[in-house]
Amino acid sequence: MRICAGRTAQLFNYSAIATDVGISQPTAVKWASILEASFLTFRLEPHFKNFNKRLTKSPKLYFHDTGLVCFLLRITSSAQLENHPLKGAIFENWVVSEIQKSYRNNGTEPPLYFWRDQHGHEVDLLIDNSSHLYPIEIKSGATFRSEWLDGLAWFNKLQDFDKGSVIYGGNEDFNFKDVMVQSWSSLAPPNT
Repeated sequence: MRICAGRTAQLFNYSAIATDVGISQPTAVKWASILEASFLTFRLEPHFKNFNKRLTKSPKLYFHDTGLVCFLLRITSSAQLENHPLKGAIFENWVVSEIQKSYRNNGTEPPLYFWRDQHGHEVDLLIDNSSHLYPIEIKSGATFRSEWLDGLAWFNKLQDFDKGSVIYGGNEDFNFKDVMVQSWSSLAPPNT
């Protein structure tokens, strides 16, 4: 579990985990399925809508409880988390799990995915609304930076859509170039 916690919000590579733990890949797959069946972890699948090529095929790994992630990584205070190299991944994990929970609490299967192409363009979270894919960037920084919109802009050109959200570690909600910038403190699924 500690090895998985160190890979939260990253592509889930069974082979790498098996190597790190010293087990076979089939055993790693079985153990990972137990974590998922126990509702400790979940996978976020990549979206494969045909944007000319199939892209990343591996899912990303997330925990349902970021408190457990912090415990497994031996993070015991907010000061430690603030300076931890996985702060951004833990923040992303928290946002994705909270959005997933809001769908499940409404009795809906979460239509959530992520997207990454072979050139390094990525969108942290996509909400599939059947007519379009609503892109969300997740950033732990407390000060908004316009380059956070780069992945959204690239993705929206592919689907001819001009909206999206950035969920960040700051305290203000505002709009910037048709993008809703939303504070972590007011987290709710965006009106897509």
